[in-house]
Amino acid sequence: MILKKVELYIEKNKLLFPEKGKILVGVSGGRDSVALLDILIKLGYQCTVAHCNFHLRGEESDRDEKFVQQLSFNLNIPYYLVDFDTVNYAKQKNISIEMAARELRYSWFTSLAEKINAQAIAIAHHADDNVETLLMHLVRGTGLKGLTGISPKNGLIVRPLLCCSRNEINEYIKNNNLSFIEDSTNQSVDFQRNKIRLQVIPLLEEINPSVKKVLSESIERFSEINTFYENAIEKIKKQLLTVDNDQLKINIDLLCKQASPKTILFEILHPYGFNESIVQDIEKHLHDESGKIFYSPTHYLIKDRKYLIISNKIKKNETTFFITENDSEISFPLHLSITRKKKEKNFVISKDNRIIQIDASLIQYPLTLRRWTYGDTFFPFGMNRQKKLSDFFIDQKLNLKQKAETWLLLSQNQIVWVVGLRLDNRFKITESTQEVLEIKML
Repeated sequence: MILKKVELYIEKNKLLFPEKGKILVGVSGGRDSVALLDILIKLGYQCTVAHCNFHLRGEESDRDEKFVQQLSFNLNIPYYLVDFDTVNYAKQKNISIEMAARELRYSWFTSLAEKINAQAIAIAHHADDNVETLLMHLVRGTGLKGLTGISPKNGLIVRPLLCCSRNEINEYIKNNNLSFIEDSTNQSVDFQRNKIRLQVIPLLEEINPSVKKVLSESIERFSEINTFYENAIEKIKKQLLTVDNDQLKINIDLLCKQASPKTILFEILHPYGFNESIVQDIEKHLHDESGKIFYSPTHYLIKDRKYLIISNKIKKNETTFFITENDSEISFPLHLSITRKKKEKNFVISKDNRIIQIDASLIQYPLTLRRWTYGDTFFPFGMNRQKKLSDFFIDQKLNLKQKAETWLLLSQNQIVWVVGLRLDNRFKITESTQEVLEIKML
């Protein structure tokens, strides 16, 4: 019964193909992975066993390793083993032991699959695992995607047993007289998944004995709904997004006309590392003045007049800092005061190189501060022709240290000020200037 069920599930979801050769099967030695291996072999697939020893349970971990090795030998199929210092890896990465084991396992599976030219990596997740995953996502907080549970296929990873319950697997093990080993930690409620399996689900079954079946059916419906949702989101993205000089622009007006701007914004920004709280903050400031900046671990977003502009964070060796329209003072990397005021009739331009006074109407926020690079050019104050910054430095008789420590203030990639040295002529105050932007080194 279960063989046919798994066979049909594999065909329906296009998980595996007999003609494509090897399948790498992750085998821990527990009943689920042993059942998966046995089923795939009986269905005629060419299997290779992969086992990870995470060295987390002392002698028990070594016992598991020996069991899987003997199982592979008895079945006369290839066997691969890897040892991990999981605890040390978790400390280095500052992540949980569970997350460390997951990262190590899947990274090795992928590299090994490529090495042996396997068509897929088969993992023994089943329907009960799917239900547990759904409940975990609900407890932690999730969107629609999190309600779809575990995917049958993700890259090389395939899960042929997702159509089978734990009870069905146990029955298969018993009927086929298969040996397996028990992980003692499976009974520990110190792990969230175990607590859900051992404590939460039994309570839910008191309310509805068929709760696992109901939730499994719900996962299928959520998956179908999510497909429609993702298709709709993609159509909306095409309307809202444009690419300009490696920058992604979101049209604010069109965004605000959507039925749920915050939801759309999250779907656009989440792939760029912006979490829900940051997206909520961005949504609150959609109608604020230009220049506000938001950061994710990998990108930054600038609120412009008509667009939200997403850019990659600069490389570690190319540090850039921003000055927004609301800043009146910054303390890093330079200590600067920023003042905007009307140009009075008796206005006198300062001759101090540590102060610039420019036509406020000529700049666009955010202003940027960065180190100079070879190839930079500007129009030195008093000149109507372009000059290489490297030549300007020679004229100023700057030494290597002084050149290396020079900062530039820019507006829209145009140099406004070689900080402390010279204003750019394009931003100077003229008779038509109405507002003055004064920036002073403190």
